[in-house]
Amino acid sequence: MSAATAATALSLSSTFVSHEGFNGRLKYICVAPWKNKERQVRRAGIAVITAKFDLKPPPYPFNALEPDMSERTFEFHWGKHHRAYVDNLNKQVAGTELEEKPLEDVVRITYNKGDPLPAFNNAAQAWNHEFFWESMKPGGGGMPSGELLARIEKDFGSFDNFANEFKTAAATQFDKSETLDVGNAVNPKASDDDKKLAVIKTPNAVNPLVWNDYPLLTIDVWEHAYYLDYQNRRPDFISVFMEKLVNWDAVNARYEAAKTAAAQKQEELSKSVIIGTVEC
Repeated sequence: MSAATAATALSLSSTFVSHEGFNGRLKYICVAPWKNKERQVRRAGIAVITAKFDLKPPPYPFNALEPDMSERTFEFHWGKHHRAYVDNLNKQVAGTELEEKPLEDVVRITYNKGDPLPAFNNAAQAWNHEFFWESMKPGGGGMPSGELLARIEKDFGSFDNFANEFKTAAATQFDKSETLDVGNAVNPKASDDDKKLAVIKTPNAVNPLVWNDYPLLTIDVWEHAYYLDYQNRRPDFISVFMEKLVNWDAVNARYEAAKTAAAQKQEELSKSVIIGTVEC
């Protein structure tokens, strides 16, 4: 089962999501929250705010994923691309109400129902990259276990089916030059699959947050994510990602958080319906 639609590219291109919720329309609860910090530098006794969003490093040393992902790739990808998104976002939101909000809220707000505002690309890509780093770990890969594995097998037929669908989606994601405009993106989720896991592809910086879904896993297939290590052998990089890098502990934690958030929202919605009925 796949909710993939447009053959388009995303910096973090193939995303594994959970559509837990009431008609798929729950307010998103970030399961891997970006820390919205005001970094203060004291000069002559005066606190000067230099940034609202910090460039968070990966949760492991840059050489921790070698030989599957080199330190050189990390220094280039994180140090240049991720840094640029964060720096540009801080410039764009300076002095606006957006600088007071969590990054995931900035992503949803600036998506603007498919008519993105100027800060959307940098906000979404900053969030996407942190999510990508946390989707990997040294000695990762293999298979999940427990309820998550059972859910994957239920929704995809088997773990192998899921892995093949994920790899195919990542391998067939077009380069940015061939993407559709983000304004033409539509929700790829089928209405009868609201509570199923799905592999989706989305254009440009768009991620499942904008549809109030719960992203669980992603892979970056822009060339800068793998070219120094794999040249044009993208399928090899994708296979290594699945077999040796995926952090299933993080994916499972996101899955559990998504279930909890969906249940809480369902309870709140039920209470609001009851109250509304009484007041009527």
